[in-house]
Amino acid sequence: MTNRLLTHLRHVDLAVPDYDKQLDFYAGVWGLTKVAEDSGISFLAAEGSPEQYIVRLRKAEEKRLDLISYGAANPADVDTLAEQLLAGGVRLISQPGKVDTPGGGYGFRFFDIDGRTIEVSADVEARRHRRIEEKESIPVRLSHVVLNSPDINATRAWYEQHLGFRLSDTMTLPHMGDVMHFMRISNQHHSMAIASGPYASLQHLSFEMRGIDEYMRGSGRVMRSGARKIWGPGRHMAGDNTFTYFLDPHGNTVEYTTELERLDEDTWHPHIYDLTKPENADQWGTSNPMNEMVAKEMLNDVDRGIFVAPPV
Repeated sequence: MTNRLLTHLRHVDLAVPDYDKQLDFYAGVWGLTKVAEDSGISFLAAEGSPEQYIVRLRKAEEKRLDLISYGAANPADVDTLAEQLLAGGVRLISQPGKVDTPGGGYGFRFFDIDGRTIEVSADVEARRHRRIEEKESIPVRLSHVVLNSPDINATRAWYEQHLGFRLSDTMTLPHMGDVMHFMRISNQHHSMAIASGPYASLQHLSFEMRGIDEYMRGSGRVMRSGARKIWGPGRHMAGDNTFTYFLDPHGNTVEYTTELERLDEDTWHPHIYDLTKPENADQWGTSNPMNEMVAKEMLNDVDRGIFVAPPV
């Protein structure tokens, strides 16, 4: 297995047709801060995070996932990862070099097994951030990203082999088998999860709040805004984190969460959770039931930005 060269999730970049509506949502209702904007591209930061930005919005004719960005410890690790990916037959989009976005840095891009664009960078200038105060119901940072894949076991194996992810837990259904793998690159239970779907797409983005009170206050504010709540509030079994899921104006699912589990990686053994048991989806029993309608909304649209290799 590749040595772990990734350190954390940096940002997720989205292309959106109704740019102004999306910007109003993320910089207003959702509680992020617009730190830069240029020609239909905006960069949104979390006040509690040293990342220059955690969401980038780009005005485009079609909705799509532009890229997912991860951090590395230093430029040498970036170079090592690029060499390992090339040796493993992974298609690079760019060679390691200067990153031309806020904060700069040194990085490169490549396609994952499902055709998504992934970026890895190091030496990005830290943003001046601050401690989120009590009752301040805005995101502290980007917590994790969940991806839909038509073959979650193949996608899991690819991320393990090429990027050093490790499995934390798995959710199953008796009639479907594995339906979600929770994957980590640190002692945080998951920085990414892979969900079963008919096509590759973004399932949801998750944003960490300061604590339970801030999580509930934020959830209430978004509900009062008229945004569609699709699931929650509740507390998951895998990861032991709280959840409330909403749809942004273009139908992307976004989550407020808090208290995501930190693992002892030396002793941790993955669990298999049966989703037919309601407590495995929501320990508290306070959310609306997870059912086919909720799952369908989280599928999102077919992502037109996914790279599909031409037939050989």
